Amino acid sequence: MRLSLTPSLFSLPAFTAAALALGSAYAVDLTPLGGKIRSENGVPVELSCDTDAFTAADYRLIGQCVTLKKLNLNGKTLTDETLPLLAGLSALEEFTTNGSQLSDEGYRHFAAFSQLRVLNLWHPSFGKAGFTGAGLIHLKGLAQLERLTFAGATAGDEALAAIGQLGQLRFFQTWHTAQTQAGNAHLTKLSHLTRLKIGQRLPKWGTDSAPSFDASTIPVLARITSLEELELFEARLTFTDLEPLKGLPHLKKLSIHTCDIAEADIAKLRAALGDRVAVEFKPLSPEDRVATLEKKLRL
Repeated sequence: MRLSLTPSLFSLPAFTAAALALGSAYAVDLTPLGGKIRSENGVPVELSCDTDAFTAADYRLIGQCVTLKKLNLNGKTLTDETLPLLAGLSALEEFTTNGSQLSDEGYRHFAAFSQLRVLNLWHPSFGKAGFTGAGLIHLKGLAQLERLTFAGATAGDEALAAIGQLGQLRFFQTWHTAQTQAGNAHLTKLSHLTRLKIGQRLPKWGTDSAPSFDASTIPVLARITSLEELELFEARLTFTDLEPLKGLPHLKKLSIHTCDIAEADIAKLRAALGDRVAVEFKPLSPEDRVATLEKKLRL
């Protein structure tokens, strides 16, 4: 006997659990979207696809797949109008976007994903007029959100100010954004942050904008006393610059790469941090020094 359920008879979490239990008896066919699909018990739980040619109907189809736990959308059609069409994804735990074109106000629609634990925002609203990133404050109500990526953005300090209010975060990573040193200071408000990955801003078009990450950033990071893992890249540093990290009481792992720093300084750093901190270091090649630090980042 084939059973059927309707969301109106159940709370959404209960309905999602029932759909998973029924397997193929309640499966949404996502194959017309042309993406990669992973299923469990005959129902889709992961979807990854390019969305540049998507219509509202395509987003409605995804929104009907209440069993999805992981979603990766690559393209510019994720907007204030199409994101609400995904509101039925009550089981969604991980959401990755690349090239989304949301406004600041559009971020309020993430409230529908109450189980969201991981949100990766690659090139969010890149170059979009009026987007400052202040709308990320709408993520504050996502109690389960513990990991956030904000990278490749033309937004900067206002976005970091909003992120600094997301006290539930455990892991944050950012690079190639438009933040300044003032933006970095907002990260010190994240009292539960255990992992941080931070890299360099991209220079503004036609200018040599000041670095967002240099020696002056390290004392700021040393104020995030909850940190257990720290990854630093795309900067010019010395042992003296990094010495304030000795004050991080819970630090267990420090990774450094794509940085102009002498190996002798890394040896001093390892000695200063002692056995309690594993220091991973990848030396900068001459090619990367020129191509990445000098030409791309203008350091």
